[in-house]
Amino acid sequence: QDWQVRYQQDTPVAPRFDVNAPDLYIPAMAFLTYILLAGLALGTQNRFSPDSLGLVASSALAWLLLEVLSVLLSLYLVTVSTDLTPIDLVAFAGYKYVGMIVGLVAGLLLGRVGYYVALTWCCLSIFVFMIRTLRLKLLSEAAAEGVLVRGAKNQLRMYLTMAIAAAQPLFMYWLTFHLLR
Repeated sequence: QDWQVRYQQDTPVAPRFDVNAPDLYIPAMAFLTYILLAGLALGTQNRFSPDSLGLVASSALAWLLLEVLSVLLSLYLVTVSTDLTPIDLVAFAGYKYVGMIVGLVAGLLLGRVGYYVALTWCCLSIFVFMIRTLRLKLLSEAAAEGVLVRGAKNQLRMYLTMAIAAAQPLFMYWLTFHLLR
């Protein structure tokens, strides 16, 4: 079989050509599923109203936009040149909704203990995923620029990667804890 790369590696490509390229399908579907599942969770507790569903959706979208804008500002302040676009950041930040869905389903089926166990596992998973993915995106640019491995700018990039990854579990908990009582 021909394993040759069929595109230029220095330019962004469509996800159908690169399996590691971020796309918005999973984050968008997870976002919508999270909103519907939040409505189900509120409905099982007799707390559902269309206003509460709108509040869940708008607050989740606002936190997502705030997160992406803060990452963009951080990248600018640290002067990191990367090929990450705002859409890529939205995709990476949107993957947390998958873990939130797993936590909510576990909470609905197994109660509070199931919620905390599933959410803890998903938080650890998204933390590792974000570190591995963003490390490749942010530190590969450092290698291309010839920055020393132990340089101060490279340390800032690593701290930024850790901060972005550490924010994901916080957002996951913040957006789900109030849905289950």
